[in-house]
Amino acid sequence: MEEVMNALRKIQSELDAQKSTILKCGEKVTETVTQNINNILQEKFKIWDEKYEHLKEKLENQEKRIYFLEKQARKNNVVFFGIEETETSYQILENIIINFVKKYFSLDLDHRDIQEVKRIGKKSERPRPIIVTFTTLGTKIKIFKQRREALKETTYYVTEDYPKEILEKRKELQAQAKIEMEKGNIAKIIYDKLVIQEKNKTTGNKKRMLTLSPETPTENGTKTQTNKKNKHHTQIKRTSSLSEGIVKPSMLNFLVNKNQNNTHASQCNKTDNL
Repeated sequence: MEEVMNALRKIQSELDAQKSTILKCGEKVTETVTQNINNILQEKFKIWDEKYEHLKEKLENQEKRIYFLEKQARKNNVVFFGIEETETSYQILENIIINFVKKYFSLDLDHRDIQEVKRIGKKSERPRPIIVTFTTLGTKIKIFKQRREALKETTYYVTEDYPKEILEKRKELQAQAKIEMEKGNIAKIIYDKLVIQEKNKTTGNKKRMLTLSPETPTENGTKTQTNKKNKHHTQIKRTSSLSEGIVKPSMLNFLVNKNQNNTHASQCNKTDNL
């Protein structure tokens, strides 16, 4: 009887050992399978991340191209504000622009000098702005050189034809420019950059702080502008992204909020700092 009990205990011990071995093998198999699945998933995620980064870069490049093309398309455009809306046809609107430019800018244009002319925005009590695309950039330059002197005694003014995104950026910079001007500084919005000219507190003179530009590399790898010949210049600080001179909100209002009436053109600052 004792031998039978010993045999049963031995069998039980062997069964326990086998059970333990099986459990350990199962854990190893589970761990191995889990690790393999994780490795496969990691490879998949790595491929997806690479594809995402590639698509992101491609999208950014396409946005830059679109931005450049839109900017090029508007290169010869001029926006006229305040011209009375009396035309009844496209031909009459062209004649109005030709006569306006001749009267205030002393430029003799004909219909061949104008590629396209149109009003933008929804009709209201206030005359809608007119976008004129000239056939040559030279005509636009001549108008912009004379715009302040030619229109200073009138309610008319002209501006660049900015893309919608730039108009929104310039509008955002108005509050910052206003704060700087309240401090006694001179703030200008030039395209989408804010330039601030600070007066020297001790002497009252102005000094120019040269900003970083792609022309000249420094020792630490950054790039800076070369020095100007004039040593007495105005200190300029640029924001990292937007700004320069106070933009008139009228153009953006016509494009974004067509259903609201805009304030009168005379309330806008005629000085368009580009």
